[in-house]
Amino acid sequence: MNENLSTTLRVSKEEADYRLDKLLAAIFPDRSRNKWQQLIKSGNVVVDEGERKPSYTVSTGEKISVRVPADFDSDRLVPQDLSLDIVYEDSALIGVNKPDGMVVHPGPGHEKGTLANGLIYRYDRLPKLPDPTRPGIVHRLDKDTSGVLAVARTEEGYLDLKEQFKKRETEKEYLAVVEGGFDEEGGMINAPVGRSSKDKTKMTVKLGGKDSRTEFSILEELDDASLLRVKPLTGRTHQIRVHMSYIGHKILGDSYYGGPPHERLMLHSKRLTLRHPENEDIISLEAPEPEEFREMRKN
Repeated sequence: MNENLSTTLRVSKEEADYRLDKLLAAIFPDRSRNKWQQLIKSGNVVVDEGERKPSYTVSTGEKISVRVPADFDSDRLVPQDLSLDIVYEDSALIGVNKPDGMVVHPGPGHEKGTLANGLIYRYDRLPKLPDPTRPGIVHRLDKDTSGVLAVARTEEGYLDLKEQFKKRETEKEYLAVVEGGFDEEGGMINAPVGRSSKDKTKMTVKLGGKDSRTEFSILEELDDASLLRVKPLTGRTHQIRVHMSYIGHKILGDSYYGGPPHERLMLHSKRLTLRHPENEDIISLEAPEPEEFREMRKN
């Protein structure tokens, strides 16, 4: 019989005065606020040993205990023997090079063939908190973005890595091929990003959006295009794609944001630097440059 998954946390000074459901959704964004409301209402979340409503306002020092039933939303994830490119592996951490076109975890229209399906086939025990359909997955990449992802192998490692991402202690480096050339060697894009009022599925630069900063440098000038090293200093949805579009240098293959046609989205997560969740060493997980990038540099 599958065991229930559980964890506890203490409310920090910075987290005080949040609604309980909003706080849990912020700490564990891989599960929706609606899912957290379901868990709270069913008594699987307690604060200082007492059941609360989703709208309960938390206070500094309170202990939140979370219990996720083993069968909660778990029927969608099945093990699949998928070809995974593992670039790093030890007892606490996995670095996987996700190919373009692969979805990270199941969702509407993508119940199988995801990275999560392949992970549970290859690894027997991965932490499933807060969502069994996203085992050990600490962060995400868009379906058409390739590159390195960190996956935790223990519950403690998962929580530690989530905290590192939340506090922006990790460093991400991408490769991007964008349209046009540059007069400068690089720059910083500092423009707030929020959800588009015209199309709720898209993000855009807008007043009132969240603070968003992207640093870039030109690695090589190509035919009517440029190869960039890009470092997002914040972690907004579609941030790099939106920022590059905003400055008039859309990413090749990014049809969603009006980029020039190409065989694939030319965005690749090359390097992720973080603190190892067990020994606290600073390590970099790296994914090789894809063939499509190398081919463009040869021409």
